[in-house]
Amino acid sequence: MPCSRFKVMLSAYCWPQSAKPGETIDVMVSSDHGSCTLEIVRLGAQAQVIETHALSDLAIQPIPEDVGRNGCDWKPTVQITIQDEWTSGFYRLQLGNDHDTADAFFVVKATKPGNALLVLSTTTYAAYNDWNAPSFYTGGHESSMKRPLPPGFLTKDQPARFRAANAIELPRDERRAHFAHHSYWSVAAGYANWEHLFVTWAENEGLEFDYATSLDLATDPTLLDPYELYISIGHDEYWSASMRDNVESWVDRGGAAVFLSGNTSFWQIRLEADASRVIAYKFDPDNDPVVGTDAEHSVTTMWSDPLCKRPENEMTGVSFTRGGYANMAHSPPGGGYTVHRPEHWVFAGLDLVQGDVVGADPAVVGYECDGCEMQLVDGRPEPTGAGGTPMNFTILGTAPAKMWETHEIAGGLSGDYVGELNWVAERLAGEDNQENRDVFEQGHAVMGTFERGEGWVFTTGCTDWAYGLVDPVISQITRTVLGRAIDHT
Repeated sequence: MPCSRFKVMLSAYCWPQSAKPGETIDVMVSSDHGSCTLEIVRLGAQAQVIETHALSDLAIQPIPEDVGRNGCDWKPTVQITIQDEWTSGFYRLQLGNDHDTADAFFVVKATKPGNALLVLSTTTYAAYNDWNAPSFYTGGHESSMKRPLPPGFLTKDQPARFRAANAIELPRDERRAHFAHHSYWSVAAGYANWEHLFVTWAENEGLEFDYATSLDLATDPTLLDPYELYISIGHDEYWSASMRDNVESWVDRGGAAVFLSGNTSFWQIRLEADASRVIAYKFDPDNDPVVGTDAEHSVTTMWSDPLCKRPENEMTGVSFTRGGYANMAHSPPGGGYTVHRPEHWVFAGLDLVQGDVVGADPAVVGYECDGCEMQLVDGRPEPTGAGGTPMNFTILGTAPAKMWETHEIAGGLSGDYVGELNWVAERLAGEDNQENRDVFEQGHAVMGTFERGEGWVFTTGCTDWAYGLVDPVISQITRTVLGRAIDHT
């Protein structure tokens, strides 16, 4: 399964991926039919049609052989000027004619920043993008953002039904019907999976925030300066050094980082070619060209790798190396957090006692989870500090998770793909053997918080928090955490 060769009857992408009012976005369209309609829709709690265009004189634009590395390099079809009245947010371009439909996107950034900033995980979208070239899961090491995203990344019906944590349990015919029209990887990345669920909940709660992309976070060291709150949602897996630099230094100066996400910053990436190309060698760092050079610290392996010397725990408090998978094949069932410190401010307004489980009914703990090494002190878990977790990290809730071995991972991956358990045992313990695998196999999703510098951090330690927002308890916890960041209470 080297890549998915999606039909190019109608395809599109935007560049740049984000802009402010007064700036422009180029839309590149390829079609074997001479015309189509283009609707610009802001996707929030409600789908709001902003503009409609009739495009004509369209033609097929060729797909280069190196599309994965250098993108499509298509000629712009139409240029969109961001209007002053367009609210910061995620804007989907919906294209259609009598023969086909297609989606593209851009983000409108705020001219006058508010209190909170949601950064979309667009570098992770790129990692899973197998549009006419291998993704990082099917043999690729480079992914250009200047090409379309596969169907299902930007919009899909019933995301809670077709989520990674339970898609395998669906009837076989239903799965076949769904994935006949959606990328297999659309359960793992894209706005439609987690961020749209969170945005819908937040806007219905009356919460307002601005938007940006991973590239904005990577390339603009001043991006976070006006804000009191930074928000990460869902599956936020691939981070460059500059992304981490900008978040960590901002927290140290007094910011509040809220990670309602999991598998967060597990892999280091590099950005090249005007920041449109994502580089990741993952399980093959020895072939990364920076190895053996003065830039070896930027090698694209997991952040916890001794080559990087910068475990992600230092930023988030937790790591996938002590987590794993939940509510999936070969993984623990359950889906809820066991509460360990019900008196903590995070649980304010909730009638909880130690040992209660929250979020089990919507299976809020699902798919990929981050944790830390723990020890019991007076009957409650506390961090040991191993792996980079700060000693002042307060463990609020936990749920079991399990890291997979190579023989347990799902199908559709490249033949040399390595199970994370095998990789972690080799890189962190020195050898992939049973003794070392036993150390890391049984992990946890860990919800917790800690102070860092003048600021603080909260993490859920799982990707699927947004699916739990239908639960009043999970909703209340989220309101409390976000409110504390903005209100300084």
